[in-house]
Amino acid sequence: MQRNPTAMIDHLNPPTGKMADNVVGFARALRAAGLPVGPGAVIDALDALQLIEIGHRDDLYATLEAIFVKRREHLLIFDQAFALFFRAAEDWQHMLDSIPLPDAAKKKPPPASRRVQEAMSPAATRDMPSAEEQELRLAVSDKEILQKKDFAQMSAAEIAEVTRAIERMRLPQAELRTRRVRPDRRGLKLDLRRTLRVSLRTGGEVVDIKRLGLIDKPAPIVALLDISGSMSEYTRLFLHFLHAITDDRKRVSTFLFGTRLTNVTRALRQRDPDEALASCTSSVEDWAGGTRIATSLHSFNKLWARRVLGQGAIVLLISDGLERESDSKLAFEMDRLHRSCRRLIWLNPLLRYDGFEPRAQGIKMMLPHVDEFRPVHNLTSMHTLIAALSSAPPPHHFSTIRSVA
Repeated sequence: MQRNPTAMIDHLNPPTGKMADNVVGFARALRAAGLPVGPGAVIDALDALQLIEIGHRDDLYATLEAIFVKRREHLLIFDQAFALFFRAAEDWQHMLDSIPLPDAAKKKPPPASRRVQEAMSPAATRDMPSAEEQELRLAVSDKEILQKKDFAQMSAAEIAEVTRAIERMRLPQAELRTRRVRPDRRGLKLDLRRTLRVSLRTGGEVVDIKRLGLIDKPAPIVALLDISGSMSEYTRLFLHFLHAITDDRKRVSTFLFGTRLTNVTRALRQRDPDEALASCTSSVEDWAGGTRIATSLHSFNKLWARRVLGQGAIVLLISDGLERESDSKLAFEMDRLHRSCRRLIWLNPLLRYDGFEPRAQGIKMMLPHVDEFRPVHNLTSMHTLIAALSSAPPPHHFSTIRSVA
């Protein structure tokens, strides 16, 4: 039986639109949600829809997925957008009469679908700006102000803009020289075995000298993030930052602590940042509570230090240092942590104040055991931190780096 394309188009479209408009609108929603969908993909989708039975939901899903999804991490967003698209079509008396509304669409959507819902809203799909228009929304002066503005003083729109900027951050590979060797034409060590083996081809005469060079590996990074109530205005953005560098460098371990220590390394390795942060939140029981730095450091030193602090690890301690129980135990655990790692960097939002002085007892006990004391309260401080992590380590002595923004 020969298909009738016109009947297929009429079957797909609601009375108020056309099939091309629906596909274009769906493509705009995917692009607003972060998928790289261009005009060529829309044309391919329209051509492919002429070759399938549009009345079958699975066939329609598989066809659009094959065209619009180019990377594995985009599949989750596409799946949620597809479900929301047909759920919205219910208000238009169903785009496809033969497609039932899935049960998953009636449940609370997962965290990653929030931006999909925003992209599916009429305001977003009516006038979808191009990438160039989105880039020009902020003037140069506004961007400079945003770079230096304190996270705690930002509005919701500014937080969203900063979050997108943090997700684009990449940490260059800061290499550490190991004792292992590999074949290297410019190496300084003679590879006698390979040299003698090659000389057999020339009757035992050494013509080609083989050499070995040392292997360089990226330095592991271990982050200890304070999630107590006094750090609540910075915690989520710091998690976005750690997710960004975790996605780029696989040797990153992240621990959250308030009154207890929680390992969220596996959660932050999820591709989607919203899913990763939601997983971190669900696994932590003491979010925005009290602070017990000494107890948390004791748990880390006892249970995790031997596992994650090998091979010259760099430790990022992100905390304001406002410890509830400041005693000799805190100094002992800080000293133990300092001796176990290659470089201990303390990132403290309180350094944003020009007149900051370490008057709190906990800060006084922690300061002698860190290599660097840096502010981390805005985008400029984060870029400075990335530059510091990417460069060669300074001599092993304490240094305080004041805020310049």
